[in-house]
Amino acid sequence: MNDELREQVEREAEKHALLNAVKHQSDAAVGAVMGPLMGDNPDFREHADAVPSVVGGVVARVNELEYDEKRARLEELAPEELAEIEAEDEADEHDLPDLPNADDYDEIRMRCAPNPNGPWHVGHARMPAVIGTYRDRYDGWFCVRFDDTDPETKRPDLDAYEAILEDCDYLGFKPDATYRASDRLETYYGHARDLIEMGGAYTCSCSGEAFSDLKNSGEPCPHRDKDAETVLEEFEAMIDGEHSSGELVLRVKTDIEHKNPALRDWVAFRMIDTPHPREEASGYRCWPMLDFQSGVDDHLLEITHIIRGIDLQDSAKRQRFVYDYFGWDYPEVIHWGHVQLDEYDVKMSTSTITALIEAGELDGWDDPRAPTLKSLRRRGIRGEAIVEAMVDLGTSTSDVDLAMSTIYANNRELIDDETDRRFLVRDGNQLPLAGSPPDEANPPLHPNHEDRGVREIPVGDSVLLEPEDLPQREDRIWLKGLGCFQFTRDVLQYTGEDIDVVREGDVDVVHWVPATESVPVRMRTMEGDVTGRAEPGVADIEPDEMVQFERVGFARIDRHDEKETVAYYAHP
Repeated sequence: MNDELREQVEREAEKHALLNAVKHQSDAAVGAVMGPLMGDNPDFREHADAVPSVVGGVVARVNELEYDEKRARLEELAPEELAEIEAEDEADEHDLPDLPNADDYDEIRMRCAPNPNGPWHVGHARMPAVIGTYRDRYDGWFCVRFDDTDPETKRPDLDAYEAILEDCDYLGFKPDATYRASDRLETYYGHARDLIEMGGAYTCSCSGEAFSDLKNSGEPCPHRDKDAETVLEEFEAMIDGEHSSGELVLRVKTDIEHKNPALRDWVAFRMIDTPHPREEASGYRCWPMLDFQSGVDDHLLEITHIIRGIDLQDSAKRQRFVYDYFGWDYPEVIHWGHVQLDEYDVKMSTSTITALIEAGELDGWDDPRAPTLKSLRRRGIRGEAIVEAMVDLGTSTSDVDLAMSTIYANNRELIDDETDRRFLVRDGNQLPLAGSPPDEANPPLHPNHEDRGVREIPVGDSVLLEPEDLPQREDRIWLKGLGCFQFTRDVLQYTGEDIDVVREGDVDVVHWVPATESVPVRMRTMEGDVTGRAEPGVADIEPDEMVQFERVGFARIDRHDEKETVAYYAHP
């Protein structure tokens, strides 16, 4: 290779080494540089034997530079390629699309508006996960606003308010503010009065069936042209509780001939005889419908972006009529599809889960069989794993499938390195030992962290094995952390052979526990409770700590009772 060619190779190699190093923010690798280098420079191929040694020297020099020096040098040599890398990095930084027209607002303000009729199921996590992520991304603001203005059909659960905030905290997000719509009735009444005075609302005593017939035929309600003074008087009578459920409603005056009948003169307030469960709101009987209440609150709270289900597209259309009357600007809206979850036999529905709990078929909201956040939390699945899975779903208008295996994989990545190992044998079969095996087994607490030390498992005169691990006569097995045994005359005879018998592929490695000094464990799983016995050290693990039962899976230690240790199974 002549000097001119060498200089050309060095120049091109430096550029590609810098590209590789800056893109991955690490040292460049010769192998990663060679491919694109030779692809961009086909003239180098006839010198393929000499090029690698030149590239190796260049890569070594590049790797001696600090990252900022590498970037600065790349900007000199290949500014366009550097810009492409940084554009890719910026695009890859976020799994969620940019919020529409985000630059038009001084502050991004969003809301999570749950109905507090029960703690959250897994699907509910999508809203706080995405909104919280956007809040952090834009340095914005978000609130939890409990839309609890239906004390009858979606009756609030008094415990759910705090439970939902705890679920938010579990997912890693703390709202900037919290509101209860049932505290804000007077605010909604005031806006209703203003709307009536504008001629934008009227009281209606038609039966639901009668109004439906009028609406569907595009005919106006006979009460539609009442004067504002009469409407105000009748609305005040509603507020004072002088009407019973179904007797009188307040309707927003829209377009009675609108092409979508669902938008024609929709109900803004109705009478509900059932008292609200919150004492502070129990005296009210005139309640706003969700479209009116949330529309007013979104304006007053200066919400800039709303995320809601695709099935609620008509809500925005209804609310725009109110916004037009008041001259308000409507927030940006993102509609998304529903989340569908695999693996559970129980339907992901608050009402369904509540009914199963009341019937005694589930122990509670944290039953491992329940598709709830409380259940996942008790099983030892971190909120971060759920958030990552939800954010990865994006904001598509299509219904999306979420595999629990995705959440499990995320959680495994978070906990695997810090979780110690233990043995658990389910439905164990007892086999005696012979041949003077060691008195104690010392498998590592974690196979990748020798510094954590080993477990001290007393061996005794017999062990328990899982049924599928029982050897056939004259077979050898390796009891993990203890040694090699041969099954002879109904006993496990210690052979003293070293680990090479395993490496040669002739001997299966199985987990085990001592028959007499092991501790009883009840492991709660999605399929029901599983009983077994674990190595003695499990009894010393603090509740709420995670453990990996080798060849079984990860579990969270829940409690130690007099008779047993209770663990909640997380995932494989």
